[in-house]
Amino acid sequence: MAQLHRIRVYETPDLFAEYYGESYLSRRYVFSASHRLHCVSMSPEENRAVYDKCNNPHGHGHNYFVEITVAGKRDPLTGMICNLSDLDAFVNERIVERFGHEHLNTLPEFNGIVPTTENLCIEIYNIVKRGFHHAAIEKVRIEETALNSFEYAGGQEIRY
Repeated sequence: MAQLHRIRVYETPDLFAEYYGESYLSRRYVFSASHRLHCVSMSPEENRAVYDKCNNPHGHGHNYFVEITVAGKRDPLTGMICNLSDLDAFVNERIVERFGHEHLNTLPEFNGIVPTTENLCIEIYNIVKRGFHHAAIEKVRIEETALNSFEYAGGQEIRY
């Protein structure tokens, strides 16, 4: 006998709610940014071998689709985990405006680390965790391309 694992209801393509024991709210945002994948502790040859065309000295850009998922108890009065306006305002101010139309390598957040999608995802997760107090951050998912995405839900990270 099969058991129901999860219910996901889309309000729009960029907004959905889920329930599987707890309630979750996910919202998608988009921003454009450029980066160069280059590790200063590797030789130019090693960088080209590891990062290939993404090691272009002039960088390259992406339209990053960022999905923020928050969790919490549903307010019995409003029926919401958190006010979507609060989440939108926070993400637009702290993430979209911060990283949008920037060359990620030049930002202090990536001083000493390669601005991969993985590291960008972790940075965004930490921004939400530190600053958004209306609901608990569950995870961040970033689509860098139609074929490449990364998801982060917290944990111990090693910085090189």
